[in-house]
Amino acid sequence: MSYMTTPARVRGATAVRADATSAKDIAAKLAKTFEDFKAAQDKRLEGIDKKFDDVVQAEQVERINGELSELSNMINEVKSLQAAMQVGSGGQNVDPDVQAHADQFNSWFRRGDRALSADLGDLEVKAKLTTQSDPDGGYLVPTDMENTIDRVLGAASAMRSAARVMPISSNTYKKLVSKGGAGSGWVGESEDRPETNTPQLAEIAINTKELYAQPASTQSALDDAAIDVAKWLADEVSIEFAEQEGAAFISGDGVNRPKGILGYPTVANSSHTWGKVGFVKTGAASSFASTNPADALVDLYYALKAGYRNGASWIISDVVQGEVRKMKDGQGNYLWAAPTESAPATFLGKPIMSDDNMPGLAANKFPVAFGNWKRAYLIVDRIGIRVLRDPFTSKPNVLFYTTKRVGGGLVNFEACKLLKVAA
Repeated sequence: MSYMTTPARVRGATAVRADATSAKDIAAKLAKTFEDFKAAQDKRLEGIDKKFDDVVQAEQVERINGELSELSNMINEVKSLQAAMQVGSGGQNVDPDVQAHADQFNSWFRRGDRALSADLGDLEVKAKLTTQSDPDGGYLVPTDMENTIDRVLGAASAMRSAARVMPISSNTYKKLVSKGGAGSGWVGESEDRPETNTPQLAEIAINTKELYAQPASTQSALDDAAIDVAKWLADEVSIEFAEQEGAAFISGDGVNRPKGILGYPTVANSSHTWGKVGFVKTGAASSFASTNPADALVDLYYALKAGYRNGASWIISDVVQGEVRKMKDGQGNYLWAAPTESAPATFLGKPIMSDDNMPGLAANKFPVAFGNWKRAYLIVDRIGIRVLRDPFTSKPNVLFYTTKRVGGGLVNFEACKLLKVAA
């Protein structure tokens, strides 16, 4: 699994040299920088204990802390690019109908000839991309192009990389989940079996919403046979899709977009009920508590039932992670561990996903989420990404209005918890 930073950073990721050597070098530099950070922070804390807070020392700690964030982001980007590059086009045994559709789509994409587009709808059906021709709604992109877009989205979105993702062929996915309540008991071999309580079921419905992007190209660029139009569209569209998705999966309200993990009602974890997300408090009105600040995160860790903790991870912004990185246990050991070439950064032994769509430290905000996201959150993708070619609106540019339908929401309210900034 790739643990990515905020989707906006996808734009800079292509500048990173994505090979094993660079990942190894970054990991080594990060490990050394973390040692420098711990030494500087320990020196600062020693001064504070002596009632002397050195401003220069504090600035050094924050500078190194910032370097750690940048290096962590960089190694995540490298690993995400590696994951995307390692997935091939699906092998050489390509269905002739699929290949015919891809070839025709490529020609139509470049030139937009009506003669070419006339056959695309029928080819979509033959390639099993759809069961009906719908030229007025645009044309479905070839399978390889859709897979490329989905791969980049998976690498770029923290929630998409952590949650369960399901392709569907309709606009809504429904499932029944048990809220508990089924009775049971022990009986002897010949004893009566009294009637038990009926299990309580809840229906979860995840509706897909339309997400769009509209990249533009000049006709001369499209005429250039050396340009890989599939890769160009995938790069342009995936950046926009990832940024919009990333924000929705965290804070979306469910209106014309997915419902994010912060879009549901919340309740103190001690009073948790189905349909709400439980939270624990930081212990201070606008930040972490001044003494033993890590206690709140330990409480959040154990607020999640043991059955969900296996496979759980943190979601947190870079800014808040900078504060978390300073925390120690009772023996003076740092609770944050630096990422390596093969593993993400961890806190209390659980992976950290950095996502700047999460809020910062402020009164009544929820800056940290902890959960087993495969069980807590479901993303549904309506199969098929559709493109409309528009050479008229922005001459001499050609616009490609690209849409996909995606939904998301919590399906298990016990599998995730939040940290609330409150006393």
